[in-house]
Amino acid sequence: MSIKQAFLSDLSIVKKITEVTIAEIYPRYYPKGAVDFFLAHHSEKNIRQDIKKDLVFLYFDISEKPVGTVTIRNNEICRLFVLPSYQGKGYGTELLNFAERRILKEYSKVILDASLPGKRLYLKRGYRDTEFHTILTGNNDFLCYDVMEKRI
Repeated sequence: MSIKQAFLSDLSIVKKITEVTIAEIYPRYYPKGAVDFFLAHHSEKNIRQDIKKDLVFLYFDISEKPVGTVTIRNNEICRLFVLPSYQGKGYGTELLNFAERRILKEYSKVILDASLPGKRLYLKRGYRDTEFHTILTGNNDFLCYDVMEKRI
């Protein structure tokens, strides 16, 4: 198992992990308008920009299959996704460990926007809510999420 920086040649892999995870997991937690918002927010254009800035990483399982991704912007963890069939096996925890270690080399706190599917993991890891946001999305649906932080 390894975590490696993503390159433009990995764009389709990062996009697939992101889209599959959102499409399969998020409808359990959010209405259609919010799911569509997430898909648009994590667009190919936005992923490409982050890859060009060396902010995106891929997690490979023992057989070197890419199963997860994380984006790290300064002291913020963004776009942490693990393919649904690999969830519950520690991959998300490993990606979170990796991101925290990188961030804590330069910063004293880690910040993230917690969607409902990941919130339990973040609470178990010592993150605390600092803000609550709602966004009106398509279909007059709402997207609710928390900004969380962990201080070291």
